[in-house]
Amino acid sequence: MSRPTTPRPPFARPAPRPVPAADRKAMLDVIARRHGIQGPIRFDARPPRLERPIAAAAGSKPAPSTSNGSPAELTTLPRPPFAVRVLNHLTFGATTASIAEFNALGANDTARLTAFLNQQLNPAAIDDSAFDTRLANAGYTTLAKPLTQLWSEHVLNDPVYDVRMRPAWEVQRSALARAVHSKRQLQEVVVGFWQNHFNVTLTDFSAAPVYMHYNRDVIRANALGNFRTMLEAVAQSTAMLYYLDNESNTRSGPNENFARELLELHTFGAENYLGFMDPFQVPACPEDPSFPIGYTDVDVYETASAFTGWSVKDGHWQYPNENDGTFVYRQAWHDAGPKFVLGKFLNPEQPAMKDGRDILDRVAQHPRVAKFICRKLIRRFVSDRPEQALVDSAAEVFRANWQQPDQIARTLRHILLSNAFINSWGMKDRRPFELVAAALRATGSDWTPRVGDAKSDEMFWRIAPTGHAPYEWPAPNGYPDVSLAWSGANSYAMSWKLLNWITETSDNSVPMAPILATTRSGVSNWTANNLVDFWCQRILGYLPTAARRQTLVAFMAQNGDPATYVITDTDTWAASDPKRHYNQQRLRSLVSLILMTPEFMSR
Repeated sequence: MSRPTTPRPPFARPAPRPVPAADRKAMLDVIARRHGIQGPIRFDARPPRLERPIAAAAGSKPAPSTSNGSPAELTTLPRPPFAVRVLNHLTFGATTASIAEFNALGANDTARLTAFLNQQLNPAAIDDSAFDTRLANAGYTTLAKPLTQLWSEHVLNDPVYDVRMRPAWEVQRSALARAVHSKRQLQEVVVGFWQNHFNVTLTDFSAAPVYMHYNRDVIRANALGNFRTMLEAVAQSTAMLYYLDNESNTRSGPNENFARELLELHTFGAENYLGFMDPFQVPACPEDPSFPIGYTDVDVYETASAFTGWSVKDGHWQYPNENDGTFVYRQAWHDAGPKFVLGKFLNPEQPAMKDGRDILDRVAQHPRVAKFICRKLIRRFVSDRPEQALVDSAAEVFRANWQQPDQIARTLRHILLSNAFINSWGMKDRRPFELVAAALRATGSDWTPRVGDAKSDEMFWRIAPTGHAPYEWPAPNGYPDVSLAWSGANSYAMSWKLLNWITETSDNSVPMAPILATTRSGVSNWTANNLVDFWCQRILGYLPTAARRQTLVAFMAQNGDPATYVITDTDTWAASDPKRHYNQQRLRSLVSLILMTPEFMSR
């Protein structure tokens, strides 16, 4: 009689058998010859962190030291209504309209959140034609150009700088327009996450002309889809091939830039880097023994070899007639020898592109990759310090669905329906670009950024000093996503100046933030109390602490009674009587002050 067996959990495979000494030596000889290593390879000792408990090894990297900084002061913020909390996490900012729409989605918070996710995780079903019309009317011309047209019109024949860079500038300008006006809000937040994760600097001279293809056909097309599919799309994208130099990665001149960032930034994270360790001595991953626990420098070198020949049709002197900017695999440039990557042998002379695809398959299934990606998603949507239990459960969903076309959407749904998300508030700060988008949304702005427009140029000129101009982070690792990185005096000061500018500026005599018109239609009796409450409710979705509210009221009232004195809708000089002195300017300054509060800057 056979005994019943306990089914193994998904991905629980037996550990691989030890590699015979002769095979190990032969493979190391190949690696040494491939990379020009003379004499015996001297590997580093086993990294100390491999001796730590699993949870510590898999945990997030410690925050930057603040030992030389001022002690942190704990600020306790009022807990906003559920709709405000959700919308400030999942969109670029709650508005009076979006709060009302959210609250109409169900009979309780769970039903409303579930219905909202059902809508937003299916962006194709959301009618965003009004936004498309907005962009068309604003003069965007490159958004729909296919890659070959971008190449022919913005690269070939060496066009002037403004023509070459226009696709990149339109991506940047449209990023703000989408954040403020698109109905597909969650998609826009997720697109920003992945664009930052797979960072290509927008101002890169080679990538800029084809940046629209990267944003539209690589990132946006896969943002809620399948991670493995997105990995290959990124690896084959013209922008990334140039940015990380894989377009010139050949067997005669290997370049490891893309390979290193693929492992360090795009999949494993530096937390799973083991240094120059013998790849045959790497311990098995505790979560799944069929994988090594991390990656080594040799894995980087071998990955670089696997991706030799992945290039661009760019009129290279060996292929002068191939010049349309599309991806090409050049077999003649590929190192077809045997490879040993992440605990797996790759046979020599594999079919075209199989070496690279085998590695992408390997990393897409790796448990530590799943945890790294899920930790970043949780850090974006929930907290600077993700709970390990949520990281682990989300990673299980991510791995179990690694071949599903909606893998990322399923993983997000798991995260966004968790108790950690539902109860989160005040554990994230808005970064400067997010502050700008939220301010424009909250004040009801109808302004659309454009290319070649003086006011739009001034907006982005002012965003730049905050350190958070869209897609301009110069390094491959993308903008940091923790509050500490944005807590410096310069970041705050430049952000506050920008928020104040938004409340004061006009474009062709039309206010960017229609503060006066909105106040006239929404407040019938202009007492200081009424004005403060109206704009706090509109911008924050709730009233701030009593002390902060009183400070705002005192500013608006000046020497008038906040409950009874009616502030006139005038803008005249009256220095001897502050309650009548430049009232409209003071009202705009009140809105600016609310935008600068911790309540608005937190989410």
